[in-house]
Amino acid sequence: MQKQPWLGKPLVDIIFILSPPFLCLLAIICFPDVFQNNKNMPDSWWIILILLVDVAHVYSTLYRTYFNSHAFQKFKPILILVPLLSFIAGAIIYTISDGWFWRLLAYLAVYHFVRQQYGFMRLYSRNESLPGWERIIDKFIIYYATIYPLMHWHFGEKRNFNWFVENEFLSFPAAGFLKAATAVYWLTIACYLVKEMVHLIRYKNINIPKFAVIGGTLISWYFGIVYFNGDLAFTLLNVISHGIPYMALIWISEKKESSKLKKDHYLRLFFGRYGIVFFLGLIFLLAYLEEGLWDWAVWKEHQHIFAFFHQIPFHAENTLLSFIVPLLALPQITHYIVDGFIWRKSKKSMHSRI
Repeated sequence: MQKQPWLGKPLVDIIFILSPPFLCLLAIICFPDVFQNNKNMPDSWWIILILLVDVAHVYSTLYRTYFNSHAFQKFKPILILVPLLSFIAGAIIYTISDGWFWRLLAYLAVYHFVRQQYGFMRLYSRNESLPGWERIIDKFIIYYATIYPLMHWHFGEKRNFNWFVENEFLSFPAAGFLKAATAVYWLTIACYLVKEMVHLIRYKNINIPKFAVIGGTLISWYFGIVYFNGDLAFTLLNVISHGIPYMALIWISEKKESSKLKKDHYLRLFFGRYGIVFFLGLIFLLAYLEEGLWDWAVWKEHQHIFAFFHQIPFHAENTLLSFIVPLLALPQITHYIVDGFIWRKSKKSMHSRI
């Protein structure tokens, strides 16, 4: 069997990039009363899943962009213009319709999540030289593994969860269309498994991490959106399977970069011997500050968690919210957009986006 295309140390890849969706599903199966078919998320789970993973992983992008002097110079126009233009566009859209602001943000987030799965598959297939038909099947299944559950969200019964706010996704109940899409879904999985068997027999080799990425994508999206209908189950599978691998990829890639760019002082601090403490500590702090501002200015749902921010009462009118909401959403909007550029490789090497 050929050498596997690990991104870092095999154990790190397995634990932090490949295993999260499988471990999340195992937790849901073992503790059904906690995770399945619930509408409300306990505060303890909100802190872990939303604050420390979902929001924090957005800020991990800083290590590959604004904190990295080499990367900042390379992507300088994008890193300056994207936040500026996103804020202007966001303020205009929110002024016109706050509902459409959240709807567009939700679809941008979904696109980012879908592309990340394709990006990981490309990373793990970077050394492969496959026949065209095999590449087509790989590409189709990684996309359809995410698109089919989204069809359920749009064309099926109402879900007990949402991405950001209620009714952000368009809804067109269509049972017949969904039935046809389901048949294509299972046929796609069957074709992929047959393809993998043929490849194994012909080449005596299987790309284990790529197989795990595709399998994990199928699991996290199908069980998180289609099979279970609970907020906590969806959030666990959706957030952990996305955020943890992303932070691990940032750590792996920037730690390698630190060995090349030793002049960057931040690299020695965040990717040195005890760098993981500073790496996580900073993004956790930024996530707490952002969510505290959200709760103080907009949501007011976790005042006991962010009691410090609520020392001074604040109530914003719609006009002021047209600036506050796009400003607070700016880190994630920037993350969604610039992430499509910072993982690109030249045509002579691998080309992918995450």
